[in-house]
Amino acid sequence: MGNRGMEELIPLINQLQDAFSSIGQSCNLDLPQIAVVGGQSAGKSSVLENFVGRDFLPRGSGIVTRRPLVLQLVNNKAEYAEFLHCKGKKFVDFDEVRQEIEAETDRITGSNKGISSIPINLKVFSPNVLNLTLIDLPGMTKVAVGDQPHDIEFQIRDMLMQFITKETCLILAVTPANTDLANSDALKIAKEVDPQGLRTIGVITKLDLMDEGTDARDILENKLLPLRRGYIGVVNRSQKDIDGKKDIKVALAAERKFFLSHPSYRHIAERMGTPHLQKTLNQQLTNHIRDTLPGLRSKLQSQLLSLEKEVEEYKNYRPDDPTRKTKALLQMVQQFGVDFEKRIEGSGDQVDTKELSGGAKINRIFHERFPFELVKIVFDEKELRKEISHAIKNVHGVRTGLFTPDLAFEAIVKKQIVKVKAPCIICIDMVIQELINTVRDCTRKLTAYPRLREETERIVSTHVREREGKTKDQVLLLIDVELSYINTNHEDFIGFANAQQRNIHANKKRAIPNQVIRKGWLTINISIMKGGSKEYWFILTAESFSWYKDEEEKEKKYMLPLDNLKIRDVEKGFMSTKHIFAIFNTEQRNVYKDLRQVELACDSQDDVDSWKASFLRAGVYPEKDQVDQEEASSSETLSMDPQLERQVETIRNLVDSYIGIVNKTVRDLVPKAIMHLMINSTKEFIHCELLSYLYNSGDQSSLMEESADQAQRRDEMLRMYHSLKEALKIIGDISTTTITVPVPPPVNSGWIEPR
Repeated sequence: MGNRGMEELIPLINQLQDAFSSIGQSCNLDLPQIAVVGGQSAGKSSVLENFVGRDFLPRGSGIVTRRPLVLQLVNNKAEYAEFLHCKGKKFVDFDEVRQEIEAETDRITGSNKGISSIPINLKVFSPNVLNLTLIDLPGMTKVAVGDQPHDIEFQIRDMLMQFITKETCLILAVTPANTDLANSDALKIAKEVDPQGLRTIGVITKLDLMDEGTDARDILENKLLPLRRGYIGVVNRSQKDIDGKKDIKVALAAERKFFLSHPSYRHIAERMGTPHLQKTLNQQLTNHIRDTLPGLRSKLQSQLLSLEKEVEEYKNYRPDDPTRKTKALLQMVQQFGVDFEKRIEGSGDQVDTKELSGGAKINRIFHERFPFELVKIVFDEKELRKEISHAIKNVHGVRTGLFTPDLAFEAIVKKQIVKVKAPCIICIDMVIQELINTVRDCTRKLTAYPRLREETERIVSTHVREREGKTKDQVLLLIDVELSYINTNHEDFIGFANAQQRNIHANKKRAIPNQVIRKGWLTINISIMKGGSKEYWFILTAESFSWYKDEEEKEKKYMLPLDNLKIRDVEKGFMSTKHIFAIFNTEQRNVYKDLRQVELACDSQDDVDSWKASFLRAGVYPEKDQVDQEEASSSETLSMDPQLERQVETIRNLVDSYIGIVNKTVRDLVPKAIMHLMINSTKEFIHCELLSYLYNSGDQSSLMEESADQAQRRDEMLRMYHSLKEALKIIGDISTTTITVPVPPPVNSGWIEPR
């Protein structure tokens, strides 16, 4: 076979397989191996048992091999077997080996003849074997039996493909001699993945069961239906021999006698039989390993390099070292602070492309949700005019007023300013929730230290809640400041003279005609009877709402003027995943075709809120819920005299103008107050005080106690790292200069019809 180094190649691969299997890692290495494929009852199990010289594989009808069996044969003076899942236990009774294979198979697949691609690793030590590694795979079948899934044929095929598609895998294609070789499932599937025949070795079983007067001489001589690596014939024990417990050594002697005495095979007897097959496989696997070693070495090196950085911090790791814990705590808190600031201020690295979060979400709250909440307090026109009328009358008392009283204006406007407090509180609550979500997102990197993560979340969330009270107090103070002095000299206030000359509320004009406010996709919800829902590209301007076939904006479907339009919420349908709102005409006219309202659907509630905010900018306001009230008394329902009506209209216009000024001020100052008192304060707290709070929260040792998952991950990574280093060392010590038998020249294998 060559030098000692070459003889160690198969044990080396066995060591690598064990090392990586034991830690549940494949290390993305395709280790050289031999996969045994064939139809059910082709004799695969008998071939393997002949190699070992023992009965140890499950027997029966149907699919017996239901999980891949990685069989490592090791030449050794003592004879015993070991399973990777039963570490430290030696099986000297091979009946127990069979029982363990059956039990381990049922543990994963159940007892219903189902299959699984999770392998069973079995190592057999014996003086009767040559070093060899084979994988026994389930036999190919076309019919499901019992409780097997109906697609069992394709499940088995997929499993076989997982192994034999790898270039490092030799394929042992087992076919019975008493079937049509040209239709062999094993050879067909091998041809699919190995069209050049570089990796396929043919095995012909059941030569003793061929019809009288027929033989497989031309096939075994590789003249008929040739394979590049040729065929080796074997004679296994019959079912009668197996049932009668015929000794395998006796069976091997009978096999030898069969080939020596058969007139068609005696001239090639030295190249037939189980011992020759085992020797050939040993040589070819060794040569195959030698050929793949350079690629294997480079893969191991690249894996090692990828682990180097992570393992560096673990190399001299001592879990109870207080210095390490202090350093780790400082690093974790510092990283948490950096991550929090990046999420709030924005950063180019690790950008979330799926949804808004952190600073971007807060920005949307400030500039879309908060203005929307402010506009939602649109006045009930009828109720407001009634209140103004009562205020004017109550100011005049028993007298009939000739002039519009400013005290009535002040009373009404203060009542409306108080309503601004609720949207401000809602805005603060939304920002708080997003801050707490951001804190949770940033603490994910602390998962390795559960107690540290828990304490960090608690301390920062507590600080945010403390700032909540101060921020709300300050914002409410801003509203109280507005209430304390009604500044009728404000430069934007229209004044009494202008209020008498125009009706602002009725004739409010949009600032910039044709200004594009928003573009985007929306779905128009229409019943199936009227054509069904469809997605369009929408453009909202200051004067109209149009939709097109697509974003190229060439084929306009409809244009809707914004005059007299309002928005209302629509409940989501039982089966719908979309979020819906509607636009309608306040004068009860059809909005689109014969529809009184157009329902528009978005993928999320955030999108709905964002579109509503855009409509607000265009002057389209939400519908005000109307509360049914009892009829007022006759004295209140009498029509107003013309002078009182003019006074009501004047104050109504003044209120509209002044509330516009207040809203503008509040929209500007509330986000600034929240930013200063809550967000910037939280950032400063994390950078300057979080560490001291953590030190005061309890025992530092328990704070920096690792999670079980992290400890396991570290151990696995270190084992993987050392396994890779050891593998590279072993490979480096092996000489690959031995001259080995080259692969035979190509043959015409066109006779195999691919599946």
